[in-house]
Amino acid sequence: MKKYALVCGASGEIGTAICRHLAQQGWSLYMHYATKPTTELVEQLTVDFPQQEFFCVQADFTHEDAATHLASQIFTLHAIIFANGHAVYGLLEDISVLEMHTLWQVHVQTPMLILQQLAAKLRAHQVSYVLFIGSIWGVAGAAGEVVYSAVKGAQHSFVKAYAQEVAYNGIRVNAIAPGFIETKMNGHIDEAEREQIISDIPLQQLGTADDVARLCTFYVSGQADYMTGQIIHLNGGWYI
Repeated sequence: MKKYALVCGASGEIGTAICRHLAQQGWSLYMHYATKPTTELVEQLTVDFPQQEFFCVQADFTHEDAATHLASQIFTLHAIIFANGHAVYGLLEDISVLEMHTLWQVHVQTPMLILQQLAAKLRAHQVSYVLFIGSIWGVAGAAGEVVYSAVKGAQHSFVKAYAQEVAYNGIRVNAIAPGFIETKMNGHIDEAEREQIISDIPLQQLGTADDVARLCTFYVSGQADYMTGQIIHLNGGWYI
């Protein structure tokens, strides 16, 4: 029987890596995007894995009807991975109400509304999965990213609570909290700051999108099914 996963944020670097790794493990995928279509990735994976199915699905998480729009494009479902999101940099007093609201919508409110509408599809299977890509800042906090830290902390709290609520349905709910991952989202860091961060990380290296994707794939592999409600740190020892 085919396994289907919805990857939210599949057009991003981490989301794309997750899709590639899941496809290699036999998953069929709904690959979500907001504005940048995942058509090319769908075509590539369809050629590489012809026995599986791959679909582009669209929804802008800043819109009030995003959850309903996305849910209408999903049929059978065994896993949901929330790898979407964006950061806002600046001092708290410089962050607008709109930016605060958008961060809350994208990282917390819309994912919760999506789960409201898709939970029944997850419950249809004996074992199913919800996984959030959280952040080190959701635990440690970061000056200059206070609102982002707050919504990532809210994600982590949601994971702990929702895991308890749906455990009897066989739904495992967890989060990965990456540290510094080399992606375009961290492109604002100059070389001096980058070297300072590397020197602060015990493993003396930055993480990659593939590091996140490999751990994500393990979570939904069936080899971690006694784990739920956990926030797993993936940061080279930067925060313990």
